[in-house]
Amino acid sequence: MSGNHQTLALLLFSAFIAVTLAITTWVSRNRHGSAEEFYAGGRLFSPMENGFAIAGDYMSAASFLGISGLIALFGYDGMLYSVGFLVAWLVVLLLVAELVRNCGRFTLADVVAARMSERPVRIAAGTSSVTVSVLYLVAQMVGAGSLVALLLGGTSNTARSWTVIGVGALMVIYVSLGGMRATTWIQIVKAVLLIVGATVLTVLVLVRFHGNVNALLTSAAERSGHGLKFLSPGLKYGGSWTARFDFISLGLALVLGTAGLPHILSRFYTVPTARAARRSVVWSIGLIGSFYLMTIVLGFGAAALVGSADVRASSPAGNTAVPLLALVLGGGEGSTGGAILFAVVAAVAFATILAVVAGITLASSASVAHDLYASLRRPDSKQHSEVTVARVAAAGIGVAAIGLGLVAQDLNVAFLVGLAFAVAASANLPVLLYSLFWRNFTTRGAVWSVYGGLIPAVLLVLLSPVVSGSPTSLFPGVDFQFFPLENPGLVSVPLGFLAGWIGTVTSPEPPDDAKHAETEVRALTGAGAV
Repeated sequence: MSGNHQTLALLLFSAFIAVTLAITTWVSRNRHGSAEEFYAGGRLFSPMENGFAIAGDYMSAASFLGISGLIALFGYDGMLYSVGFLVAWLVVLLLVAELVRNCGRFTLADVVAARMSERPVRIAAGTSSVTVSVLYLVAQMVGAGSLVALLLGGTSNTARSWTVIGVGALMVIYVSLGGMRATTWIQIVKAVLLIVGATVLTVLVLVRFHGNVNALLTSAAERSGHGLKFLSPGLKYGGSWTARFDFISLGLALVLGTAGLPHILSRFYTVPTARAARRSVVWSIGLIGSFYLMTIVLGFGAAALVGSADVRASSPAGNTAVPLLALVLGGGEGSTGGAILFAVVAAVAFATILAVVAGITLASSASVAHDLYASLRRPDSKQHSEVTVARVAAAGIGVAAIGLGLVAQDLNVAFLVGLAFAVAASANLPVLLYSLFWRNFTTRGAVWSVYGGLIPAVLLVLLSPVVSGSPTSLFPGVDFQFFPLENPGLVSVPLGFLAGWIGTVTSPEPPDDAKHAETEVRALTGAGAV
């Protein structure tokens, strides 16, 4: 890229980092250090603020960079990611948002532990939440590396590696100093920037084709190299039964996984009431729905104006399709308009990554401190020590995410998020639904449900083409592939539900009807909710 691109984009990067660090510093001076302040921002946010923050949490680098890239490379089949992410919000709204807000305090484990023996349930749920969060974090790190590598001239592995390290360091600072309040305001700023940026690009694409969507799709098909197959199902997930089952597995993970994502569930605790939580989701659905419709236009726009071949040449996984589209829409390589639009889009994408990693890191550090550490500490230890542990955990999770992000630099970010969704749908969703709706559910059932989904999901990913056995694997030189599907959801989600059922029916512990009745009343009415 030219020096103009680099200088302007780096200035905008720096401006966003300066603003977010200022927010974090300001918040850190106005907090009292309690667990409620650190994990839930004092529960002071309005439904609109929280709706924007939820949208900011959900509209990640996978959405902005990865989905548009997949559409640019695979057309119709890439668009299915947009549909899956959007439909998932109906599950959240109908099944979990209000009930989780009423039953819990800070984490997923709070909901389950209300009816069960706390220690084993918290350890299981905390382990699962951290696993999901780290997988999700890796996707954001990879997106950051791809973006900055493109900005600084393409293929510099050193630049990508230092970017991953820098993003990891910033996310630890945001979480450690500012907690949930700073993270929420960063999400709100980022959501506004992302919606505005995506709207501008979408309008420019439609203007380029005079509002004729048919002309846009026809041009995209012509420049894709696949002809009309580009607009039909099967380019990525067709041709073999394995590919078709992979698609079903991916769809299952996307639609069910959102309701089990720790950083999404934790957002419902930042509002004062369950009604506010429900209204937050309505706000977020409007924002998220608009955004995912725009990613479809951007993906086909990149195919039509940049060309699938050029997108693939820049990033084999398609992660740079939107920045390249911005460059063309602004006037092309070397033009002032191209430099400005490219820099703005790159800065918005970078802001997206920083904001999302802060939210995920906070949720996972809360799971470590509030669930894992709280289950092992002495009953008489101070509450403030839990917040200290959360800050230390944020640093440890940051290091782990940096290490995995360096290894997985060549994978598509939307695909990586699909894996995180599969683990969330397999390990977190079954135990959550059983706890809320099954009267006879027991502690053994809860623990088996979590591990019965988590362990198969992780093992199947390790034994899949993602890790070995194909040219696009993490380790292409070795082959220990056993499981043929890239996404484990089709197998691991039913196993999570099955393990929970088997654990419950074989448990010697009788179900606690009184606790179930109390949980049911609290979930449905909000009586006694924190």
